[in-house]
Amino acid sequence: MTIAPDAGTTAAPVPTQSRYQNRVADYWNAEENPVNLELGRIDDLYHHHYGIGEADRSVLEEADPARRRERITAELHRLEHAQAELLAGHLGPLSPADRVFDAGCGRGGGSVVAHLRHGCQADGVTISAKQAAFAAEQARKRGIDGQVRYHHRNMLDTGFETGAYAASWNNESTMYVELELLFAEHARLLRRGGRYVVITGCYNDAYGRASREVSLINAHYICDIHPRSEYFRAMARNRLVPVHVQDLTADAIPYWELRRQADHLVTGIEDTFLTAYRDGSFQYLLIVADRV
Repeated sequence: MTIAPDAGTTAAPVPTQSRYQNRVADYWNAEENPVNLELGRIDDLYHHHYGIGEADRSVLEEADPARRRERITAELHRLEHAQAELLAGHLGPLSPADRVFDAGCGRGGGSVVAHLRHGCQADGVTISAKQAAFAAEQARKRGIDGQVRYHHRNMLDTGFETGAYAASWNNESTMYVELELLFAEHARLLRRGGRYVVITGCYNDAYGRASREVSLINAHYICDIHPRSEYFRAMARNRLVPVHVQDLTADAIPYWELRRQADHLVTGIEDTFLTAYRDGSFQYLLIVADRV
């Protein structure tokens, strides 16, 4: 176990549970991907996830190269923000007195969205010290650092108070951890009747084993995408009862179709996502569950 500074709070233990987690932390501490940074600079909301909804394809018809780049970036950010708003809208009725937990918060955009929507207090956790410091600075600039806090901790073992949270979520971060350990921590942190929400990519058990495309996505992001069925098995074992499941796969495709044409943002994985979504081997799901 190592001791690391906790962004905006007192020092907190950061369990080093595996060499793999060390590698993930190193990856995100070094990451400077334009697809994350350029989009966030638009309004200082940095989302480490993809987008949903119908895209405005007129941005591709823009004749001026600089203006075309600007419009595509803004449209991709709009789709990513729509995804964050969708998740926040499923957190349940919250008040300014309620606390929410953002597991795998990245550069912090989701916690800010939840706070602005509900007025609640938010704690975001990331295994990346660099991300925690960045997110904390964004909250300070907005003047909300008293309500929205970021911590350099492990989302599998946060050290936060049991039953302290009205809602919690993962937004495209579950593929970096074991679901059994993750959901056990969410169940511990949530009060009875609390709401858990996850948006995630998962491989489709009905297709069979993980497809070649899923394996390529794993290699690209140093992650391990779980099968759809494992989410529901692990939730059931940890007192998380699904109340709403939504297949967002079709809604995710326009984002990737637009991103593959954004020359300044492409990472080389765009066609892989599109193939996997279209052949049914990969799905994008929203799962909402109550802690019983």
